Amino acid sequence: MGREVLARQPFSVLVGAELTQLAPGACELQVPVTDQLRQQNGFVHGGVVSYAADNALTYAGGTALRVPVVTSEFKINYVRPALGRRLVARARAEHVGRTQAVCRCEVFAVDEAGTERLCALAQGTIAVLPEKS
Repeated sequence: MGREVLARQPFSVLVGAELTQLAPGACELQVPVTDQLRQQNGFVHGGVVSYAADNALTYAGGTALRVPVVTSEFKINYVRPALGRRLVARARAEHVGRTQAVCRCEVFAVDEAGTERLCALAQGTIAVLPEKS
């Protein structure tokens, strides 16, 4: 089901995002780095790093809450430029209530040798969507 949801997100399809792990309260999302996703200095654009964190956080919160959700807020710290051939965002739910989950995410840039380097940390609140009437 998680991959079906990702396939219905046009931006996720555009950047080539892949859901590589999904379990209740946890997610791993990967984005292959292409030249189109880089900024003028050759780093992966911060918006793409932020996208990976946001989507991973939402999957982690959604699988923990087990209902349709949206991100209600999130914060990201870029700790180093994202250089490599792939981004890997790993998120987990840290606290789950009735109507929201607080989740954390680490985003890594992976180089040609497979070495992961932390490039961003994010935290977000994932909220339950109200039922449609």
